[in-house]
Amino acid sequence: MDIPRYWRLKDQRYRLLGTVCEECGHHSFPPRLVCPNCRSKKQKPFTFSGKGRVFSFTKVYQTIEKYGRQVPYLVALIDLEEGARITAQLTDINDDEVHIGMPVEMVVRKYYEDGKDGPVFYGYKFRPKLNAPEVG
Repeated sequence: MDIPRYWRLKDQRYRLLGTVCEECGHHSFPPRLVCPNCRSKKQKPFTFSGKGRVFSFTKVYQTIEKYGRQVPYLVALIDLEEGARITAQLTDINDDEVHIGMPVEMVVRKYYEDGKDGPVFYGYKFRPKLNAPEVG
């Protein structure tokens, strides 16, 4: 990712900044110009809480070169408390500990380094929610 694009997306990557529709209340991430629910153009910025639950997950064994040192890693579909569903890498968890419905929270972690002397890129990942009540 080039540096100008990275900085344009920094609010999404660091704060989970999306949009909420002023007409129907639908929450979108990433931000949308038009509501996918009612097609209204009346969108306003909305910062998600960063809390949610694992909807589904998988383990990635092959990836592009810049993420190569991280494989294998876990990726999940996360249902955020506010209603949006996003894809994110899971961190701070062993493979056998993740389960559907597990409470998670957003953290900012390193994505990758751009070459040997290039910038380091950070963004959101999700970890098990600290002090979460047991499910089941």
